[in-house]
Amino acid sequence: MKKITFLFLLTISSTLFAQTPGEVSALSSIDATIPYQGFGESEPLLGSGEYKIFYDNIDGVLDKPIFFVDGFDPNDTRDIDSMYSLLNYGGSGENLGDIVRDEGYDLVVLNFPEEYFSPTDGTTVIKGGADFIQRNAFILVELINTINANKVMGAEANVVIGPSMGGLISRYALAYMESQSIDHDTRLYISFDSPHLGANVPIGLQYLFNYMVNGDPGISDAEPLVSGLLNSPAAKQMLIDHYLGHVDSGGVNQDGSTPTPKGAPNFRDSFQMELDGLGFPQNVRNVSITNGSGTGELTGIPGMELINHTFNTGVVSGFNTRAIMDVHFTPEAGQNIEVTNFIGQAFVIITWVTGFEYMATSESTSDSDGLDSAPGGQFDLYAFDDGTNPLITEFVNNLNSQYFDFIPTLSGLAIDTNTDWYSIPNANDSPFANTFIPTINEPHVTLTEGNVAFALEEIRGETLGNNENLIAINSIKILQNPISNELILLSDKNYPNSSLSITDMTGKLVFNNRMDLSNRSNINVNLASGLYVLHVQTQENYSLKTRIIVNN
Repeated sequence: MKKITFLFLLTISSTLFAQTPGEVSALSSIDATIPYQGFGESEPLLGSGEYKIFYDNIDGVLDKPIFFVDGFDPNDTRDIDSMYSLLNYGGSGENLGDIVRDEGYDLVVLNFPEEYFSPTDGTTVIKGGADFIQRNAFILVELINTINANKVMGAEANVVIGPSMGGLISRYALAYMESQSIDHDTRLYISFDSPHLGANVPIGLQYLFNYMVNGDPGISDAEPLVSGLLNSPAAKQMLIDHYLGHVDSGGVNQDGSTPTPKGAPNFRDSFQMELDGLGFPQNVRNVSITNGSGTGELTGIPGMELINHTFNTGVVSGFNTRAIMDVHFTPEAGQNIEVTNFIGQAFVIITWVTGFEYMATSESTSDSDGLDSAPGGQFDLYAFDDGTNPLITEFVNNLNSQYFDFIPTLSGLAIDTNTDWYSIPNANDSPFANTFIPTINEPHVTLTEGNVAFALEEIRGETLGNNENLIAINSIKILQNPISNELILLSDKNYPNSSLSITDMTGKLVFNNRMDLSNRSNINVNLASGLYVLHVQTQENYSLKTRIIVNN
């Protein structure tokens, strides 16, 4: 009878979730069940996302999920299909998604919509692509639970890939699930140029954009840059230096305090403290890919002039007008320079008369030159120009540098032991088990032949990386499955003080104990009939996760 029940369950699972190989699911919504209350919000709110499953090209069975989590995207310029195309690399049109699907993996792509009503009340508007990182992480928690509940019997543990802010969302979600004893059934987390110690946008540009919108010029065309790129919750959580940390109550002029890097009040420091406190997921192999140079290559020069240009701003109130913009990168260590200067003038009778002027300064710490030219994954300033605004086109055409340092190399590797952003990273100082660091700086979240090969080795399990304590996967086995009230484990040697836990398919912990494992260990579990997840963790850093069927 037990054998018949097991075969029935296996047949039902395989049939229920089989798709045509290569099929793509319809766009589906996923609502979080864990609310989050961010700073300035009156109540905790649930988040909502959308996802598609790109089934493998072999059997169309959901049994080897790889989660691909979107990053910072305030205007939702990347829908799910364009996210898939971001996996293109090289000159031959190869695509990482296509490769893993050809090898039997199913790609689950999660996107955060530009704007939606919170499922909490149906009326509060949330801008998903730049929302609080925690709330988006809780959406991922729900998606992981959903996919885990729908994987077929015998499915592999998950892989989670988080590019950019998606890496922070993924890290937070996985670590949170562990802290709450929720089984994420994940074996590998790949952080892809993610700002574990914060991100950077030149403070000179921040002052300029804010003044153009909220100061005397009142240029509405630049408003999306301020509201999305700078003042969204996620931006204020991630940016190491934020103009709101320096301005007075008017929101434009500097407050007179020392202009060394400061994050957005009530956002930056509190988020980094929470992230550091939560740490990294412990029951997962954590690896990192960065786009920042590992040899100390700079992005420009500290203090360099980014733009110095006079813009013809047309006729205003019968007068010809112009705007003179001068922006510099942050300076060398210990120096204080003017990084923003904006002059608005009108031609009156025979000369140009200044109508308004704005300036702001920046000071670098004594430990490091300014962030703007540090080694790191680079932001492409040319991306600002989509061809729809002549002034933005003129701005881009007169830049002296196409790039600035967006994700410092040390941040992408989570190396917090060195306060000099220009120092050559030592991978041994990183908390990641394995890292990929290019020689030169690359545009942010750029896939290359090298980092794709690294990711594929990790996904396939072809490398054990830097952890020499990992042992063979078959060193602990279950004698039989399904089981009744007794679980029997066989091992090739003794493992003292090992941790054994069992969760049901909702993630609820139903068995938790520490014991010495011998060559044959008989363990009484006394569970109701059903499907469960067994997790064994030894002191030698061996981790086994597998599904078990209890049939009483």
